[in-house]
Amino acid sequence: MSDEKKTLVVLGSTGSIGTQTLEVARMHGYAVKALSAHSNYNLAEEQAREFRPETVCMTDEMAYGELKTRLADTDVTVTYGKASLCETAALPCDMVINAVVGMVGLEPTLAALNARNRVGLANKETLVTGGELVKAAEKANNVDIVPIDSEHSAIFQSLMGNSGNKIEKIILTASGGPFFGYNKEQLKTVTMEQALHHPNWNMGRKITTDSATLMNKGLELIEAVRLFDVTPEQVEVVVHRQSILHSAVEYEDGAVIGQLGVPDMKIPIQFAVTYPKRLPSCSRKLSLFDVGTMTFEHADEETFVCLAEARKAIAKGGTAPTILNGANEAAVAAFLDGKIPFYRIGELVCECCDSLTHDQTVTLDTINEADKAAKDFIRAALS
Repeated sequence: MSDEKKTLVVLGSTGSIGTQTLEVARMHGYAVKALSAHSNYNLAEEQAREFRPETVCMTDEMAYGELKTRLADTDVTVTYGKASLCETAALPCDMVINAVVGMVGLEPTLAALNARNRVGLANKETLVTGGELVKAAEKANNVDIVPIDSEHSAIFQSLMGNSGNKIEKIILTASGGPFFGYNKEQLKTVTMEQALHHPNWNMGRKITTDSATLMNKGLELIEAVRLFDVTPEQVEVVVHRQSILHSAVEYEDGAVIGQLGVPDMKIPIQFAVTYPKRLPSCSRKLSLFDVGTMTFEHADEETFVCLAEARKAIAKGGTAPTILNGANEAAVAAFLDGKIPFYRIGELVCECCDSLTHDQTVTLDTINEADKAAKDFIRAALS
């Protein structure tokens, strides 16, 4: 199908990735068949009135009722709940953009793949918790998963045209977050305001917190192992403060191929939608003269324990990454609610991962059980 007639389903349309996806759709005139959101019914209404999708799915019951009333004068169908979210992901379209936050994104990804919809994936938890299931569904249905995270998009692009060539390692870049260079004692005094002020990217509160703890990079490490069929030892995390080199691949001959660009998520979003073609973009162009200098340093996994714990989890396999992710979701939620200080996020995640036994069999049931056990552990630790 030509780019002029592409039809998108956007899950998580009111978040940072979702709103930028709709910017891309607006620029290129793509049709939006369906949207989903959690509770932001004000923005969901604006989007529905502009793009006129067939359906909007809300996963918060109160927001569903409010949006249904507000859109009563339109022909947009408003639905509610997890089952409806999966049905939305399975609607016939050219691409499903999965930009929801949290493990709730796993089942819609599977639903989209089983409906043979190409998936633009911005939901980390899908591959972290259910990577084996997702990759099996991708293969069984002969459909593409195109990564949207800037790092994985960069790796994906660096691999293009190199099938059959041996990868030596993946160089996964990290901005280092707002606390790069801090030690453990300094992390004990940081504030929520500091944690939510990312130096380079404008993201939601949860992912910004994950960037500050480096859990975001830990989850991305697990994603890279799943997506590109490499071992954890083949993924090298490099702190690159300027966020210009988005990641790279080193081949066995020593050649390193990377993707550079300004820190603007619309670039990987658009490439996921237009792949394998490239189209004009509304993003600012990169000037290496303006950048001047790029630096590369080691990540401090002793201070930022979430990254080290993620390495351990993917090495263990099975549901260990799900336990890691569930513990982190609960700990970050507690931090954002003002219940714990920043440094306790990493401590709680490590305590949970050390305490719970993981299952080597990965099914939706074992994933959900592991997620619940991890979140129950964190809640009990806070009570």
